Amino acid sequence: MIAFVSGPVAALAPTTAVIEVGGIGMALQCTPQTLAGLRLGQEARLATSLVVREDSLTLYGFADDDERQVFELLQTASGVGPRLAQAMLATHSPDALRLAVSTGDEKALTAVSGIGKKGAQKLLLELKDRLGAPAGAHIGQQGVGTPHASGWRDQLQAALIGLGYASREAEEAVQAVAPQAEAAVAEGTAPPVPQLLRAALQTLNRAR
Repeated sequence: MIAFVSGPVAALAPTTAVIEVGGIGMALQCTPQTLAGLRLGQEARLATSLVVREDSLTLYGFADDDERQVFELLQTASGVGPRLAQAMLATHSPDALRLAVSTGDEKALTAVSGIGKKGAQKLLLELKDRLGAPAGAHIGQQGVGTPHASGWRDQLQAALIGLGYASREAEEAVQAVAPQAEAAVAEGTAPPVPQLLRAALQTLNRAR
């Protein structure tokens, strides 16, 4: 198993990062939050999880070991593959997911694209004794997903700048998708950062 990769960031895309390791470019699937912390040419160290399929080998990258561990634990639930597990971590932090499961917060799980009401109920039952208690000292009082919900603008802008867009372009794109994010917040759910990033990129492509 590849536990982590370390090296300069060779390339960034909306869902992937390429880390140069010993002259070889390792492509890692990452959440927008992880990508937002990377910069082209700068050294990075990402915890990794290798997913082996009959027709593919996919390496997933994470900001730290805790996020990687939660990613792997989520997949022990029936019906949860690596893509859904990554979508859950793109919507909620590891501690927010732990809190959701420990408190039976069905609404927090249905905020994740691909999880319906029945699926959320099933996941709450299966994951109850697997994720453990929240490790962080402070969890937002507004509910699960608050850490990501409150910082979606910073995450989105950092991800766009990391992809090579100028600060002004990033700010305009963030403003363009703000209504979508604010609608999610109004419904009590975390803004879907991956979907917002795709929408922001579409806005930038149309402007060029």
